[in-house]
Amino acid sequence: MDSHQQLFFPEDRPAERLDTFLSECLTDISRSQLKKLIDSGLITLNGEPTKASTKLKGGESIQVSLPEPEPTKALPEDIPLHILYEDHDLIVIDKPAGMVVHPAAGHSQGTLVNALLYHCNDLAGIGGELRPGIVHRIDKDTSGVIVVTKNDQSHQHLADQFKDHSINRRYLALVHGDPGRNSGKIDQPIGRHPTQRKKMSGKARNGKRAVTHWKTLKQYNVNRLSLIELQLETGRTHQIRVHFAEINCPLVADPLYGNRSRATALKDMELRRLIDQLPGQALHAQKLGFIHPTSGKYLEFFSEIPETLSDIITYLDQTSQ
Repeated sequence: MDSHQQLFFPEDRPAERLDTFLSECLTDISRSQLKKLIDSGLITLNGEPTKASTKLKGGESIQVSLPEPEPTKALPEDIPLHILYEDHDLIVIDKPAGMVVHPAAGHSQGTLVNALLYHCNDLAGIGGELRPGIVHRIDKDTSGVIVVTKNDQSHQHLADQFKDHSINRRYLALVHGDPGRNSGKIDQPIGRHPTQRKKMSGKARNGKRAVTHWKTLKQYNVNRLSLIELQLETGRTHQIRVHFAEINCPLVADPLYGNRSRATALKDMELRRLIDQLPGQALHAQKLGFIHPTSGKYLEFFSEIPETLSDIITYLDQTSQ
């Protein structure tokens, strides 16, 4: 059943755009979703279809008809989750390596979204669909912290934080080679690879700006490996993996951007055995910090380094002494 509301724009109020006024009155609905409702005729002005940009001058009557969120096509699945935090606005998950975040071709089941649809019984809907709000993603074989929203208002608030680069995201990576300094910044656009469609590249014609800040934590000179801490300023697809592959420091065990010859060149057979245990690239989303959309408080969450990567770091520390 639709939810109907009638709003009135005061006679003595200064002129204002319709969508601006509605965003103030309907705080649970994002500006983009309001525009869709207006364009589809579910929000009318004095009983007539209108536009989001219409100027209200005083005394207008606005009719709002909100459809119930439609069920998402993804199906709920009883998949265990490591939950770091949850409330009515959002949920923070420590995602294991090997789990896809969102259903896609070839991955219609077993994803984080499938698990959340089963776990969360208080989803208010995102964009008119009853689903969790994915505001950022981490690759299938990357482990670590990810935040997911439960309603439009929280989704828009977190999306704005990601857009203005105020989210605190720190990763840990093990790479081949030495970036050359103790710290630095890679500012190189990333887009779809011109010939290999599964890959992203800094050589794309229409790449978007991508910025990765990095700091070397440890260097293992015998095996020519480096442990790197990274802070993302932007969040492009495969950003860390592409940036470091293109400065000739590919992530260890990266199946898409890695250098297999550098892995097989390692003479330490125990190290090679430990690397073979990795489910994918040696990359971990270790910390995530953001402003809570309702309380306004800064929250920060940490994820322990997964055992497969921790075992490699421990071994390298022991054999490098």
